[in-house]
Amino acid sequence: MEKIVAEIENLRKSFGNNHVLKGVSLKLEKGENLVIFGKSGSGKSVLIKCLVGLLEPDEGNVILFGENITGIKETELNLLRKRVGFLFQSAALYDSMSVRENLEFPLRDLKSKPKNEIDGLVMEALQNVGLESAIDKMPAELSGGMRKRVGLARTLILKPEIILYDEPTTGLDPITSKEISQLILDIQSKYNTASIIITHDVECAHITANKMKILKEGTFIAEGTFQELSQSKDEWVGSFFK
Repeated sequence: MEKIVAEIENLRKSFGNNHVLKGVSLKLEKGENLVIFGKSGSGKSVLIKCLVGLLEPDEGNVILFGENITGIKETELNLLRKRVGFLFQSAALYDSMSVRENLEFPLRDLKSKPKNEIDGLVMEALQNVGLESAIDKMPAELSGGMRKRVGLARTLILKPEIILYDEPTTGLDPITSKEISQLILDIQSKYNTASIIITHDVECAHITANKMKILKEGTFIAEGTFQELSQSKDEWVGSFFK
């Protein structure tokens, strides 16, 4: 039986006269990679910010792990957020901290844990992204692809059930982009995570997607597998795959 870990129902969000989301709905199943495709400004980032309560929708429901987060207390929302990992477009590392310190930062609430246990969690997270040797480097010493990997390691350290990837391959060369996309697939396989992947990178979508939805001007206009959408007769949908 499918297990829905996140659901959005008829979500609407405007900023003044700019109607960004116009009644969108989606369901994310446990262990599923859902790719959301769309051009810049189509509302993709606003959608995932609403999903974790960083933005409040004007209308509609956001349900995380079976609980409607609309109007719930901040303490309850924070408990749900701890089960969700977020990989930012920029990797968002702290430049003044080493890789080790960046990974220890999400564990600051676990100070009661012995140091060797924290060290083990840090090393496991780095092993997952193939960067054990970078543990004592500073972010400035890392390439763009390595920074993304460290950002993903930091996301993984709390063992999230859902990971939100915001343009995970933007700014990377094609070979590194492919490596990051494969890594997303490896993490899904190892931890059975559910993921929403915001991207306009066709190769990333091809590698990672179990299911895709295409967002146009605040509305989902198509959904299906990569193969189904890449063969769409709709001219606008087809334009993404050329």
